[in-house]
Amino acid sequence: MAGASIPLPSPSLASTISKEGTNKPASSRVLVLGGTGRVGGSTATALSKLCPSLQIQVAGRNREKGAALVSKLGEKSEFVELDINNRRMLERALDGVDLVVHTAGPFQRQEKCTVLEAAISTKTAYIDVCDDTEYSWRAKGFHNLAVEAGIPAITTAGIYPGVSNVMAAELVHAARSKDEAEPERLRFFYYTAGSGGAGPTILTTSLLLLGEDVIAYNKGEEVKLKPYSGALSIDFGKGVRTKDVYLLNLPEVKSVHEILKVPTVSARFGTAPFFWNWGMLAFAKFLPMETFRDKNKVLQLVQLIDPLVRVVDGIAGECVSMRVDLECTNGKTTIGLFTHKKLSVSVGYATAAFVLAVLEGNTQPGVWFPEEPEGIAIEARKLLLQRAAEGTSNFVMYKPPWMVETDLKEVGLGIYV
Repeated sequence: MAGASIPLPSPSLASTISKEGTNKPASSRVLVLGGTGRVGGSTATALSKLCPSLQIQVAGRNREKGAALVSKLGEKSEFVELDINNRRMLERALDGVDLVVHTAGPFQRQEKCTVLEAAISTKTAYIDVCDDTEYSWRAKGFHNLAVEAGIPAITTAGIYPGVSNVMAAELVHAARSKDEAEPERLRFFYYTAGSGGAGPTILTTSLLLLGEDVIAYNKGEEVKLKPYSGALSIDFGKGVRTKDVYLLNLPEVKSVHEILKVPTVSARFGTAPFFWNWGMLAFAKFLPMETFRDKNKVLQLVQLIDPLVRVVDGIAGECVSMRVDLECTNGKTTIGLFTHKKLSVSVGYATAAFVLAVLEGNTQPGVWFPEEPEGIAIEARKLLLQRAAEGTSNFVMYKPPWMVETDLKEVGLGIYV
């Protein structure tokens, strides 16, 4: 796998792998919360394709949307009308469910981990696609209760964070085991065209993040930076090329620093067309942070600009690209690159890959981040990446930057590559 593109598995692979060697994931029942939304619907669709015999319950408040989705998923799927803020209703819905997938974001400004608590009380395996630092560590605080209940749970298990964390873990593991080098700096770079087809949810998340100081790490020290600052031009390889990205407060920064013991970590995000970045810069510069800390105000702003976002999405497309750069003490830099033409599709396969990993029975009881040691959170990280990479246009790992980047670089003596 090192230094080469990763081959993809056949769609039926998931159904052939047994849970602890005996129980197949195909016999399991999965409840997808927020199933009528873009991320939840994409996850349910990906699960139905990766493991057709899986029993999938789509939960949401819109019965019409739910029924339309279920009709496309097959006979083993059903819609469940559910309000996740109603604890009793939620616990009843979890009865007989093997795993619950929480995709009902945004997670910013959520003060309670209601779904995780309900999963622990009903002894139901749990996954969420949280993209908020405070929420993810709040979830981590339930680790001991999950251990006592014998429940495996993974937080931040989507595409980014999620797959990006696993890519980082693989790069760090390869550096330590193969090159005998210690990681020195790890940087996450993300690009999404428009809203990535994810609509209001990702737009709401982006605006809420403008109300948070960016937490990064420099040589082991925590530093606070302004949101949407520190612009860099990053080459995302073929099909995307160079894009501008900006600092945001993303949960993988803290978890990678704490768990993988990388002293310098940061994360940047950028979008297209270019004027969206200008708009975010203007918001961050001229509006007080308190504006973006008020969820109601942010939701009102999203309603106002959402029609324009949808028009631009139709022009810009939905491409998503993730680049993870690892620099080591021996001077060597390796990267992972993941590009898909449609975020709205790719996020489903990414989340489904975590679902199947947990259903196969190898995640230990407790609340875990995706990058925690192999065999504790994820038994086979390479397999998870293969599943998540379904349909990618460019997916490589463990390569030096010059082998991926599209701009010519001088390597010495007038030689360009």
